[in-house]
Amino acid sequence: MKKLAIGLLLAVFYILHQDFWNWRTAGPLAFGFLPVGLWYHGLYTLGASGVMWMLVKFAWPARLEQSADPDHGKEESK
Repeated sequence: MKKLAIGLLLAVFYILHQDFWNWRTAGPLAFGFLPVGLWYHGLYTLGASGVMWMLVKFAWPARLEQSADPDHGKEESK
């Protein structure tokens, strides 16, 4: 279920990245100077950062975190 939800989220973000509804317009200007396409992609970047955080938090393979050295992280006993 988790893989399906992550896959759907990535598909939605891929579709949102295309931004086809702002291709033919420069207005309205956000804050009076920022074109709508640039404003949209600024917000999209923040959303993509959140998605990447979620991917690392919930979908990162645990096997990549295991060290090749089995004694890695253990305190030395003298």
